Amino acid sequence: MPTLTPPTAPAEPIAPVRLAVILGSVRENRFGPTIAAWFLDQAKQRPDLQVTLIDLAEPTDFPTKIAESDAFAVITPEYNHGYPGPLKTAIDSVYTAWHAKPVAFITYGGISGGLRAAEQLRQVFAELHTVTIRETVSFANAHTLFTPTGAPKAPDAVNPAATLLLDQLTWWAHPLRQARTTTPYPTTT
Repeated sequence: MPTLTPPTAPAEPIAPVRLAVILGSVRENRFGPTIAAWFLDQAKQRPDLQVTLIDLAEPTDFPTKIAESDAFAVITPEYNHGYPGPLKTAIDSVYTAWHAKPVAFITYGGISGGLRAAEQLRQVFAELHTVTIRETVSFANAHTLFTPTGAPKAPDAVNPAATLLLDQLTWWAHPLRQARTTTPYPTTT
């Protein structure tokens, strides 16, 4: 006689990941809002994400937004081989709210596409006990890669890159959110 297994309860629906997209440039005539609009459009198409924009050029309760979020996508230019000072100030204004959360980077700039800024940010976020995502979406000579209406000229290249970045970000966000819920993150300070 075959053994019968009891029916299992349906799995509870998984709450969407609360993704904060941080726009790190505050300069006049910045190009960041163009890239942010494109990336927000990519992220908002996903039912597994609840997306919020944090524009550092606008007043906001930054520490509260960081505490409320499960994951982050930082959009930053590269200025003089680094990232903007206001982004550093914002990041450093919070400490424990960053812990055990994933961070991804969307960068733009000249010939390097902002990758030097991302590498510096990886060091900063390591000190904040985050997990940085390996995949980065970068735009070298960004001004030439978008149409006047703000659409990427090569969507078949950049949209899949954004999808992979978001896939990896959400992959990390779910188990880290669960871990933060059940076990306090160990830290010395």
